Amino acid sequence: MTKLREIYYCPICGNVIEIFNEGASALVCCNQKMQKLEAKSEDSTLEKHVPFVEEVEDGVLVKVGQNQVHPMSEDHHIKFIEVHTKDMVLKAELDPNGAPEATFPVKIADIVKVREWCNLHGLWEA
Repeated sequence: MTKLREIYYCPICGNVIEIFNEGASALVCCNQKMQKLEAKSEDSTLEKHVPFVEEVEDGVLVKVGQNQVHPMSEDHHIKFIEVHTKDMVLKAELDPNGAPEATFPVKIADIVKVREWCNLHGLWEA
């Protein structure tokens, strides 16, 4: 059964779905069951994916890759960054030609989790 905020992926067409109304027994796309994405939280390669949060004047800045910036190109990029608090989810959809970062108007103490999705390497959270 699907749960709120889970993310599913179709490996055939590339559709990505986030659950806003839980309860479906299965999600199907392209006549196949969609894959539930499990967030990773530890980098084991040179490319950095774990979101890094730092406090800034207007809230928080979330970067993908603390010391090494994640690549941003049409072939390999961060599609979105989300900040979850107890009461809301804020999402920034990124441009493949931009920077792998976004600013959100929340206090760092209010953040429950941060996650991002790389079009090649999947879902990551901190």
